[in-house]
Amino acid sequence: MIASDNPRLRVAILDLYQGAPNQGMRCIHQILDEWSTREQIELSVDTFEVRLTGALPGMEYDVYLSTGGPGDPLSSRYEDWDIAWCRWLDALMRHNQNPDSHQKKFVFFICHSFQLACRHLNLGMVCKRHGTAFGVFPVHRLMGGKEESIFEGLSDPFYVVDSRDYQVIHPNEHRLAEMGGRSLCLEKERPHVPFERALMAARLNPWMIGTQFHPEADPEGMRLYLLQEEKKQQVIEHHGEAKWQSMLDHLEDADKIRRTYSQVIPNFLRLAAETLLEVAL
Repeated sequence: MIASDNPRLRVAILDLYQGAPNQGMRCIHQILDEWSTREQIELSVDTFEVRLTGALPGMEYDVYLSTGGPGDPLSSRYEDWDIAWCRWLDALMRHNQNPDSHQKKFVFFICHSFQLACRHLNLGMVCKRHGTAFGVFPVHRLMGGKEESIFEGLSDPFYVVDSRDYQVIHPNEHRLAEMGGRSLCLEKERPHVPFERALMAARLNPWMIGTQFHPEADPEGMRLYLLQEEKKQQVIEHHGEAKWQSMLDHLEDADKIRRTYSQVIPNFLRLAAETLLEVAL
């Protein structure tokens, strides 16, 4: 275990944005800074540009956050960075499965990274959506999600920022159970369309978890994004002005994405710290 007289965790951020403009990296750093200050646990944070430079962290970190990003999670499977990312994941899983590895590695997969993990580990069907999912939507917990610690402090359903062209459906429950994981929640109910609801979060094993939504998104970043003229017109064109205004209104509700922002990743960090540092938070 890590010595708890000087609490400190090493955190690696795997940046999969490929240089695309985003609010995700700002929000992740902001969450880490806020959590570190509140819990008085020092975080040493390094960032790795996975898709731009092929950089990946080694085994010396305690916590890994792998981000969302643009593009098709299916067509990249033969690209060097994707192959290397999958090898990185395999190495961490072997480490955690080794009974002699007493210091486990905690991993959080966000959106694109979650899709990559599900594809690589055969945890569900990864496919293109009928249409782009973008906005603030409710997420409904499954039985596993009702018992999941990272969702402590959230309602059921709870609200998330969703931004994706691809999805994970038909979760492989047998494979998840075999790994020590389970499905946690599904996207909003859509009785008016004949499409299966996507898997929005899953625990892969006791140390690894992922969400298909963006738990790092904060109202400020989402507001800036929605107020961009190009994005505003895109939403209005596909969903109408009322939908665009509804998205802005949801950002004012503290019970919606601000609560998700304040709970999910901080709860993940708390669980990691309690295990690695043997402290009660």
